[in-house]
Amino acid sequence: MTKKVDILEHAKEFEERNHSFKTTSDRILASREVKDLILSVNEIYKEENDPELMDLMKRLTAIKQKIEKRLKGRPNKS
Repeated sequence: MTKKVDILEHAKEFEERNHSFKTTSDRILASREVKDLILSVNEIYKEENDPELMDLMKRLTAIKQKIEKRLKGRPNKS
């Protein structure tokens, strides 16, 4: 029970954190962290089927996509 609570608290803390990552290394670490959080929340969701958990996963996924878009950079015009 406490592990579940810790995961959810960590996910909400990550969601509320400032997402202005200065270096590529920071972005990579944040991307990995949010991926782990999404997978952990998904395991809890499989057991409980709580719609709030699905909403949390969607919000975390949106953050992850923004981070990864920033990692990939702009495409070069040829």
